[in-house]
Amino acid sequence: MAFELDPNMPSELAPLAWLIGRWEGAGVVGYPTIESHNFGQELEVSHDGRPFLRWESRTWLLDEAGNKVRPGATELGFWRPLPDGEVEFLLTHPTGIVEMYFGSTSPAKIEVRTDSVVRSPHAKEYTAAHRLYGLVNSNLMWVMDMAAVGQPLTSHLSAELKRVG
Repeated sequence: MAFELDPNMPSELAPLAWLIGRWEGAGVVGYPTIESHNFGQELEVSHDGRPFLRWESRTWLLDEAGNKVRPGATELGFWRPLPDGEVEFLLTHPTGIVEMYFGSTSPAKIEVRTDSVVRSPHAKEYTAAHRLYGLVNSNLMWVMDMAAVGQPLTSHLSAELKRVG
């Protein structure tokens, strides 16, 4: 699907403009404390004319045939581009966790690490994460490493999404 830049988009969003749109695809979730599974993902990235992007991601676990088994993670957040190729990524989760990432952008690539993680007293123990996003052959590829439940920073998620809108 061709991607066209919105002429009303603030110039500050230029390094992140390739993220804007609706994406769908699948990936793999795993961690030393859980069994690996395939998952599906829907992602919508948008802007309302102000210099930030809105992020909404929904996932669900898939069975071996690719059918939805049950809902997975949900994320709501914002990308905030900064001068000199820096970026902030703020995320909230319905599981009682708020993440603040900081990192850098380069053409069709974003790399961020948690600057802080805030969690409710009832949320799982979660201390840090590292995420990498890239546009590869017109697809959004991403990976996430996580430090949680007594484990060091370890591979947790990866996915490939196609632009659908």
